[in-house]
Amino acid sequence: MTALRIIVVEDDAVIGMLLAETLAGLGHHVCAIEATEAGAVAAAARHGPDLMIVDVHLGSGCGLSAMTTIARAGPVPHVFTTGHRLVAPLSGAVVLSKPFREADLVRAMERALGMAAAPRQAPVRPPLATLP
Repeated sequence: MTALRIIVVEDDAVIGMLLAETLAGLGHHVCAIEATEAGAVAAAARHGPDLMIVDVHLGSGCGLSAMTTIARAGPVPHVFTTGHRLVAPLSGAVVLSKPFREADLVRAMERALGMAAAPRQAPVRPPLATLP
């Protein structure tokens, strides 16, 4: 995987720093570590990251809402992280449950980047029935 510009969104400062250190050790550049929804949105606009690692539950705001806002300006590949069981699965999202290992993080990042690179296709509709 080539070096990426990554924003980490995590409200636990220790986890955010450890995640940033792990990403740097993998050869990536961490543009910012943000702890709030507003900070995530501002950092994405400022840095134009290649990828974001986003905690779902933030102390101030919500990682899901942050990504919804960010996506309005254009898609950004992302991995959601959570230490909680999600009541409703996030359809089509890459979600990584805490705690996770470095190998799990790498696979999740590759999956998110692959999903972003895949061409979007229009939904396939069945052919119209012909009248006898």
